[in-house]
Amino acid sequence: MVTVSRTDTPTPPSPASGGGKKAALAKAKRVVVKIGSSLLVEGASGALRRAWLAALAEDVARLQQRGQEVVIVSSGAIALGRRALGLPPGALRLEEKQAAASAGQIRLAHAYQDALAKFGIGAAQVLLTGDDTESRRRYLNAKSTLMTLLGLQAVPVINENDTVATEEIRYGDNDRLAARVAQMVSADCLVLLSDIDGLYDADPSTQPAAKLIPEVREITAAIEAMAGATKSADMGTGGMITKLAAAKIAMNAGCAMALADGRKEGPLAAIEAGSRCTWFLPNASPRTARKNWIAAGLKPSGTLVLDAGAVGAMARGKSLLPAGVKAVKGDFQRGDAVILAAPDGTEIGRGLSAYSAADARKIIGHKSGEIEGLLGYRGRDEMVHRDDLVITAELVAPEVGG
Repeated sequence: MVTVSRTDTPTPPSPASGGGKKAALAKAKRVVVKIGSSLLVEGASGALRRAWLAALAEDVARLQQRGQEVVIVSSGAIALGRRALGLPPGALRLEEKQAAASAGQIRLAHAYQDALAKFGIGAAQVLLTGDDTESRRRYLNAKSTLMTLLGLQAVPVINENDTVATEEIRYGDNDRLAARVAQMVSADCLVLLSDIDGLYDADPSTQPAAKLIPEVREITAAIEAMAGATKSADMGTGGMITKLAAAKIAMNAGCAMALADGRKEGPLAAIEAGSRCTWFLPNASPRTARKNWIAAGLKPSGTLVLDAGAVGAMARGKSLLPAGVKAVKGDFQRGDAVILAAPDGTEIGRGLSAYSAADARKIIGHKSGEIEGLLGYRGRDEMVHRDDLVITAELVAPEVGG
């Protein structure tokens, strides 16, 4: 017999825990890179910095060649659109910002498309608002799209959808949006490229003796106080305070974050070579953080009662298939947390359902190949994928081949 405890299946160490900050980028399976406006666009002329973008694309190609997945969150649309529309310098009204974003976004997307195409890499534009990362259904739809693009080895290029976002639903900066995206795709590493090389204990522009903080493992009140001391000339709306907010989101999701100076060409290669930056290192991997969130951070909306075969499969680290579900209790939507119960009703795990309660009732007891015929659409093969499942009790599975 094989006993599987509540730790579920073994979790590989995070990049941060395995080899420290030097390995966090090099060993990450999935990397999110946020790019500030001042890196992409010349401040005086409003022109695209094509040589810098070409070097970044080479960085991305190198990461892809060694099996890493890359997501880009990029500012710059308003800066590019402002020049294209001939808008005057100075503060813009909201409607002018949205018009500039509309004109600039198409230029931004084409620039990334052209730069990445030289390395045989496809680019895909994704526009999000704060509401898209907070609303459960929109979150799931966005995540599904991003994961599909990564599976196809395309690079999603994400920006806030400034043309439709209102003050109530917008982030206002891409630092926090990038952290939410990193959380969404379970990234191992988030890199914020800006015009400053990290977090300082004082303002380095006015105090030459200010010291860079090379590593942060917990964001304390003292660390937060430093955010007001470190100034940035970034053309975007994010300052050091928003970068610390992004670090909190990333670290809570088990994602290491680097705050680095991106002005030099090949900024990702420079980080790997040991250039100065601040690393925010979490205590857990993305997978462990997600499992903890599912187990304790969500209120279950229903219950799936399993048969003995499904319980054994879960004990071996398998996903839960519709064929292994005997009954559905409660009313829940796709993506909601559900209790996974043994045949006698005892809770043995929790997970995120890939189907609503109504659809789940139609497909339980059936093979995955029958789902499309029963529902009229092709959904996931699993009722609860193993990545969205955590075991909360000791399970015993029969030996295979014994």
